[in-house]
Amino acid sequence: MNKDELKGKFDQVKGKAKEKAGEMTDSPELQGEGIADQASGKVREGFGAAKRKVSDTVEDLRDDD
Repeated sequence: MNKDELKGKFDQVKGKAKEKAGEMTDSPELQGEGIADQASGKVREGFGAAKRKVSDTVEDLRDDD
């Protein structure tokens, strides 16, 4: 797991907390921020996973030489 994947997971957790806080305080703005943070976190985590897979593939190709 690389730093983008970790940051993505962190953003998702942070977003979930904001969403729940928004629900509890009846704040649609905070709830929306939470949903947006979760979506952003999923994208960043996906980017990190793709980056890691490319790096692993490049390493495998170098090892074959």
